[in-house]
Amino acid sequence: MRFAAPHMFWLMLVLPVLAGFFLYAFRKKGRTLRRFAQVEMLKRMTDGISRGRQVLKACLLLMVAFFAVLALARPQFGTKMELMRRKGLDVVVAVDVSLSMYAEDIKPNRLARSKQEISKFVDRLGGDRVALVAFEGEPFLQCPLTMDYSAFKIFLDVLNPDLIQTPGTDIGAALEASIKAFDPRDRKYRVVVLLTDGEDHSGGAEKMAEEAARQGVIVYTVGIGLPSGVPIPLKDEQGNVSYKKDSEGNIVTSSLDEVLLQKIALATNGKYYHAEPGRFELDEILKEINKMEKRELESERMSQFEDRFQIPLGIALVLLVAEMLISDRKSRRKEWAGRFT
Repeated sequence: MRFAAPHMFWLMLVLPVLAGFFLYAFRKKGRTLRRFAQVEMLKRMTDGISRGRQVLKACLLLMVAFFAVLALARPQFGTKMELMRRKGLDVVVAVDVSLSMYAEDIKPNRLARSKQEISKFVDRLGGDRVALVAFEGEPFLQCPLTMDYSAFKIFLDVLNPDLIQTPGTDIGAALEASIKAFDPRDRKYRVVVLLTDGEDHSGGAEKMAEEAARQGVIVYTVGIGLPSGVPIPLKDEQGNVSYKKDSEGNIVTSSLDEVLLQKIALATNGKYYHAEPGRFELDEILKEINKMEKRELESERMSQFEDRFQIPLGIALVLLVAEMLISDRKSRRKEWAGRFT
């Protein structure tokens, strides 16, 4: 047994207060009667009143209060089976975690803002399974397909450039890892949301986009930051900021390849969106996903505790009726003394 609202047990503190009130009322009544009548006269006046019945009625009221509080605490025991059905898609979110994602043209920086927006995006998914792929020079399946959005967010929170040791941006490999994250038995209801601020360094992105299209995967691409590029910030342990430089000492800037991202989206019947400081576009992708046909992902029976508050509530009502029916006057026997007495 368990209680769904255990905080209601604080109301039990009323019981000793109520018992104290009954005790005070009995004593107060006795003192008042003795003040206005002599003992012998008092016995005659109260001869028809049963003190024991009065105590019994008070005890019944205390028990009514006890079982009423017990009902409010919602006792639960036993289980019932419920058929749970849900419809949805499989959505893989692929996030670029290269150093350039620390650029601060989008506050607080590109990666931090991406994580915030992805978290809100996942909160609004309804019945969809979601997976997380982190990529830089190589991809890594950070979280497999799951309906546990809380677990997904835990993996999302720890994303940072130190997660993958290979520098660069391999969009083709990220698409390949995203495709592999899906159930190979399904050829529909599959979506990839790819977020990057860079250009593909491997040259295999368009080929993997064609493979994604063959496997029924729709890819929505999100280009983050300014197309013109910004310097890539580097912070030391003391928080001092410098900027990444090439072998000749020139400051390196990130370069967003919007044309490539548009081609990937077009090849897979998806769309390309540009995330800017005041607009991140994941809401638009969510609208597109909600328009799609969705399949029943699974039907399962869930076992839940069943409320049993009706039992103590019923007992409380029975005791209340019993208290109302019991008179506080003594029962008197009438003996037949004959017709002419």
